[in-house]
Amino acid sequence: MIEEGSKRGKAMVEKRQLFMEMRAQNFDVIRLSTYRTACKLRFVQKRCNLHLVDVWNMIEAFRDNGLNTLDHNAEINVSRLETILSSIYYQLNKRLPTTHQINVDQSIGLLLNFMVATYDSESHGKLTVFSMKAMLATMCGGKIVDKLRYIFSQISDSSGVMMFAKFDQFLREVLKLPTAVFEGPSFGYTEHSVRTCFPQQKIMLNTFLDVLMADPPPQCLVWLPLMHRLANVENVFHPVECSYCRSESMMGFRYRCQQCHGYQLCQSCFWRGHANGPHSNQHQMKEHSSWKSPAKKLSHAISKSLGCVPIGEPPHPVFPEQAERPQELTHTVQPKPAANNMNDTMLMSSGAPTPTKSVLESPSRLDEEHRLIARYAARLAAEAGNSTQQCPPTDLSFNFDANKQQRQLIAELENKNREILQEIQRLRLEHEQASQPTPEKAQQNPTLLTELRLLRHRKDELERRMSALQESRRELMVQLEGLMRLLKDEEQKQASQSGGSPHSSPSHGAGCSMPMPIRSTSAGSTPTHTPQDCLAGVGGDVLEAFAQGVPRNLRNDLLVAADSITNTMSSLVKELHSVDDVADEEETNMRNGGDRGTARVPKH
Repeated sequence: MIEEGSKRGKAMVEKRQLFMEMRAQNFDVIRLSTYRTACKLRFVQKRCNLHLVDVWNMIEAFRDNGLNTLDHNAEINVSRLETILSSIYYQLNKRLPTTHQINVDQSIGLLLNFMVATYDSESHGKLTVFSMKAMLATMCGGKIVDKLRYIFSQISDSSGVMMFAKFDQFLREVLKLPTAVFEGPSFGYTEHSVRTCFPQQKIMLNTFLDVLMADPPPQCLVWLPLMHRLANVENVFHPVECSYCRSESMMGFRYRCQQCHGYQLCQSCFWRGHANGPHSNQHQMKEHSSWKSPAKKLSHAISKSLGCVPIGEPPHPVFPEQAERPQELTHTVQPKPAANNMNDTMLMSSGAPTPTKSVLESPSRLDEEHRLIARYAARLAAEAGNSTQQCPPTDLSFNFDANKQQRQLIAELENKNREILQEIQRLRLEHEQASQPTPEKAQQNPTLLTELRLLRHRKDELERRMSALQESRRELMVQLEGLMRLLKDEEQKQASQSGGSPHSSPSHGAGCSMPMPIRSTSAGSTPTHTPQDCLAGVGGDVLEAFAQGVPRNLRNDLLVAADSITNTMSSLVKELHSVDDVADEEETNMRNGGDRGTARVPKH
């Protein structure tokens, strides 16, 4: 008894697990019921891994499990439903790479509990075949047009006309999905739902698709296309700042106000009804599912103006109105009913069934299938030949006229494109010719030529003066070096004459050393001329020091003289560089043909 109670409690926890996780997502804060319902059903779809199963794989799974031979009102028990779901998920894991495998047992448990809670509220333990097909075809992955085509094939007769009773049954079953996620008051079933969708009497496939894929769709099914749009924009990036939360980018939908200029909201703020500034929730908002740069918008507008982009494309391709003739499959080998052991079922990889040992047990069956395939191929070839022979000549002429019109349109577009390219090339050449300077423009301004000649002459004079100053500086450094040597010899003589006399000055003692200046690289050897020759050409503080004979600090005097020479050289270099810059600027203006006044020549 205790074990049965624990198992029963565990089963109840598993049934409520999906709904508890959905409540944890806090979808109820979404203001609009349409977005709230679509978000909840999208969460169920992803949590049960149904978004990974394409609608064509789902149809193949129905056929492999023999559901196409059962009546829509036939009932299947929960164990058979679990077997069907197991075959769907095991086939999915075979198609997925090894790094993206899903937890099959968990997916089966979540989806089974959700389907039982949705379609077996009275706990009979049975579901109808039509309710299971409608639910799985609606909640699986794939394009909405493919899903609606399959649903129409289930609710239409042999002539391709929709049966209103079948469509009413489909609405009853599919609208139980919003009720299961607690959105029944907004999207519950009513008796007038069918006539609100299709007021006319005869509904064919294209009309059915036009109504359900319109913008907006019928009110009771408005959440269905929105759920597919949510799946398409989950990874769409918008490099735009939200006007409310100030996030620098958006993911998913983007909403632009039609009244407030430049006011845009991310999907989280719009769904919760946030607004600030002059914007109000009563303003009309436009939903954007993609981002286009200004350059792409401009190119699209140009292409649209030239007629290169078709305007008003249909939301779906036009399908033939007559119903397709069902194939004769009475002699084909039907697979055995699926069991719990997946090794005994028919396996499918990439949409093509692979028979196992339980299906093909002998070579005779394989030969029989080959004969059937050859017979069908021959029949199809014969029918194709008859259809081409019976084609009236008026249809052929119409096809020829249509092809001729298309070729003429293509030729016109190619001519327009060629003219546009030629115009672009001509404008580019004109721009290049206008930007390049010509010698004639420079010769038209003699003032600039005269000024440039004077600046070059001034530059040559400054260069000659600079070379002369460098030569004098080199000679002066040689003389300074000789003077330093003479001063050192004089100090040594005074030290030797005084001997150990206490009257000697402490500043000229043997322990005092004078720092030697850095040797110039141009001085080849020590000069041998007399001190009077060394003083030739040296004025200022040095000559005055030797003339007075007063024991001054000649080292500082020599350093001051060297600093003054260095400052003179630096000022001369700066002046030379300024002249070079002015000459370069004038030469550039002359090349560009600029017309300006005569610049003043700097004075010496």
